[in-house]
Amino acid sequence: MTPEPRKQVRVSAADGGPWWRGAVIYQVYPRSFADGDGDGIGDIAGIRSRLSYLSALGIDAIWFSPWYPSPMADAGYDVADHRDIDPVFGSLAEAEALIAEAHALGIRTIVDVVPNHCSDAHPWFQAALAGGPGAAERDLFWFRPGCGPSGDQRPTDWVGEFGGPTWTRTTNPDGTPGDWYLHLFAPEQPDLNWDHPRVRAEFEDILRFWFDRGVDGIRIDSAGLLVKDATLPEIVADRPHPFHDVDGVHEIYRDWRRIADAYPGDRALIGEVWLPDRQRFARYLRPDELHAAFNFDFLGCAWDAAALRESIDGTLNAHAPVGAPATWVLSNHDVTRHVTRYGRADTTFSFAAKREGIPTDLELGTRRARAAALLSLSLPGAAYVYQGEELGLWEVEDIPHGLRQDPMFFRSGGVDPGRDGCRVPLPWSGDAPPFGFSPDDASRVPWLPQPADWKDRTARAQAGDPHSMLELYRAAIALRRTEVALGDGALTWLPAPDGVLAFRREPGFTCLVNLSGASVPLPPHTRKLLASGPLDDDRLPPDTAIWLRTPPHPHNPRDLALSVPASRT
Repeated sequence: MTPEPRKQVRVSAADGGPWWRGAVIYQVYPRSFADGDGDGIGDIAGIRSRLSYLSALGIDAIWFSPWYPSPMADAGYDVADHRDIDPVFGSLAEAEALIAEAHALGIRTIVDVVPNHCSDAHPWFQAALAGGPGAAERDLFWFRPGCGPSGDQRPTDWVGEFGGPTWTRTTNPDGTPGDWYLHLFAPEQPDLNWDHPRVRAEFEDILRFWFDRGVDGIRIDSAGLLVKDATLPEIVADRPHPFHDVDGVHEIYRDWRRIADAYPGDRALIGEVWLPDRQRFARYLRPDELHAAFNFDFLGCAWDAAALRESIDGTLNAHAPVGAPATWVLSNHDVTRHVTRYGRADTTFSFAAKREGIPTDLELGTRRARAAALLSLSLPGAAYVYQGEELGLWEVEDIPHGLRQDPMFFRSGGVDPGRDGCRVPLPWSGDAPPFGFSPDDASRVPWLPQPADWKDRTARAQAGDPHSMLELYRAAIALRRTEVALGDGALTWLPAPDGVLAFRREPGFTCLVNLSGASVPLPPHTRKLLASGPLDDDRLPPDTAIWLRTPPHPHNPRDLALSVPASRT
C-alpha cells in the first residue's frame, strides 16, 4: 500500500539531521493509556481520543507497545500474528487511521516488533506440536531431546530472563513424552531459530508490512538475544555467553537496516539492548545497523552526581565512535517508576533487587523526578517519556495478588513483585477511579486498580497549574523545540561544587542540577528559562534543576571555572 503522507511533521530547533537523533518519544502502553469501549482495557479508540493531549505535550513521536493478536501470557509480548491487531485493542483499520491522524498532527509513530520469540498460539508453533518430532516447523524453533536415560532432564540449565527454567517438555501426538523446546521468557513464548532463513524472511516481511503502513520506526524487543550458540553450552563465567549478544545478531540488523533505508522519510530501527559493556552496546549502533538503542545504564543510575556524570560521559563516549545519538530514559513499562525509585535510600534500579515494601518518600521522589526531567531533556540526543511520568505517577505497590498478571511475579513465587505496578491505567480526570480512563458508562473496571490518591495527579487536575509535573513537561518540551542548543549535539561540563552537575550547550544554554545537600549560587546568566522547583533567591536548592540563558562561550576555556562559584558553607 502507499505510505500515508506526512503533514506538519515536527522539527526541533536543533534538528539538522534525521528526526530520531533529537526527538522526544512518548511510550504508549496500549492496555493502560485510555479505554475507548468501556471494557476496562485501553485500546486504539482510546489512544485516538487522546492524540490532542499528546500533541499539546509537544512530543515528536509515539512508540506503541505490542498491540498484536496474543493470548496475553506476557501482556502482548507473546505475539501470535505481527500483521494484525488484537480485537481487545481494535482493528488494523483503526491502527492505520491512528497512524494517519498522528501524522496529521506532526507526530511520528513507532511500533514494537518482538523477534526473539512468538506465542505458543502462533501457527508455526502449533504446527510444530501437531506434526510431532518430524514436523518441518520444529526447525523454526529450538526443539531438542532431553538429557538422561529417559530424556526427562532439560537440555541445559540455562536460567530464563523471567527467572526459572528455559525448557519445557512437549507431549507427542500419540501421548508419549516428547522433545523439549527453548523459551528464554515464559513457556508460552517459544524462542525462534534465527539460523533458519524462513525466520529471517518472515521478519523482513513484517518490517515492510508496517513501513508500508506509514510507521516511522521499529522498536526491537530483546534485540540482543536473537542468536544462540547452536551447541547449547552451559553458561560459564569468562566464556562467551550462549545467547546474550552473540556476534551473529549483527548480520540480522544489517539486513534490517537495508530495508529501512529503502523507505523514504528516515525510518528508524531502535533496539532494546541490555548490555553492561558499553563498547559491545555501541556495536549495535554502527552506521549500517540500528539507528538508536535504549540507554538502560542511565535509567538504572543512582540519584548521585558522580554516578550520573559517569553514566552520561560513558554513554556519550561509547556513541561517539559510531556516530549514533544517545538516548535518555527514566522509566518504561518494565521498571519501577522513577518517582518511587528516587524517593528511596537506594535510588538505583535492578531487576535482581526489585522488591516491594521498601520505604519511599514520594515528596522527595517527586522533587527529584522533576529535576531529572530537566536533566534528561537537556542532554544531547533523544529523550523518551513513559506514559504517566509527565503526571508524576508513582509505582503502585499494593495491587492484590489475585489481580496481578505479570509472569515475573508468578515465576518468582511472588518474590519479584513483577511489572504491574508501573502499568496501572492512567488517570485522566475526576476524583475517583477510573479517573476518566474508561467512559462513564463502562461495563468493567480498569484491568488493574488505580490508587485513590491519584485524584491530584490526573491530567485535568494538573492542566494549567504552573507548579504541576504536567506543565513542567509541557514547558520543557516546548523550550527544547525552540532552543537551538537542545536536541542532538555536544555538551561541555562546567566546574561545579561537589554534588552538582553543570553543563553548557551552545549557543548560550546552561543546565544545573543540584544533587547535594545544600543550596548553590547560580552562575552568571542573562535569563532563567525554567526551573524544576522554587529557587532560594538566586540560589539553587537541593534536588532542583534549572535551565539558564548564559553569555556567549568565553574565548578562554579557563574562564569556565568562574561559571559556578563555590557553594556557601
